[in-house]
Amino acid sequence: MSVERPVALVTGSSRGIGRAIAVELAGAGYDIPVHYATNEDAANETVALVEASGARASKIRADLGSGPDRNRLLDEVRRDFGRLDLLVNNAAMAPRARVDILDATEESLDEVLAVNLKGPFLLTRDAARWLVETRKEHPSRPLSIINISSLSEYAPSVNRGDYCIAKAGIGMMTKLFAARLAGHGIRVNEVRPGIIATDMTRGVREVYDRRIAEGLVPLGRWGEPEDVARAVRAMAGPDFEFATALAVDLDGGFHLRVL
Repeated sequence: MSVERPVALVTGSSRGIGRAIAVELAGAGYDIPVHYATNEDAANETVALVEASGARASKIRADLGSGPDRNRLLDEVRRDFGRLDLLVNNAAMAPRARVDILDATEESLDEVLAVNLKGPFLLTRDAARWLVETRKEHPSRPLSIINISSLSEYAPSVNRGDYCIAKAGIGMMTKLFAARLAGHGIRVNEVRPGIIATDMTRGVREVYDRRIAEGLVPLGRWGEPEDVARAVRAMAGPDFEFATALAVDLDGGFHLRVL
């Protein structure tokens, strides 16, 4: 097994933003363990796209809310690829139903936080330990973590409070791990996508088509998964080697406040 090429683990890389990131990083020279939770057919499609870029790929099924699954995910990356250079925490789920926060349920909160916050936090903890070990053996190897959060980190949606809370937690998680790992030369940064055309937003397509036409997004269009992927590729590369705890608003200007 060759371990000369860097390896990027992109969670939730079977489709959507995660797939776009995996394919983009494969084109940048990374080998890719394709992580998925349920959709094996989609994971197979991502594997094929990654391999078409000349990179090695494998598929690994894991529930990020499960400790044994998270452990197995990293064990399989170590077994199949022998190294880890970049972790991209992308996997997330929408709440199963959008409800007013006054009607929020404990079950939904537990499920969304387990996948969108607890899982990424604990996976990052364990991956960070591996990266610290790697740094001791390879003082100059580029090592980093990139978290995919959301404009929901700071823009409240009162009908999906559990999702917003989880994404706000990802923002603090970025700062925490950036502070802890800076002394090891391991960068931790964040991309905050705006309104992106994915399966998660398909059900509100007409609503956001109208709102974007009315000026919600200053650049006047939906974001695409490839927009996020290119930002991740740039942040993982040498142009951002002096950046850590950086959060990039990739939202077409949604965050602007204009008088």
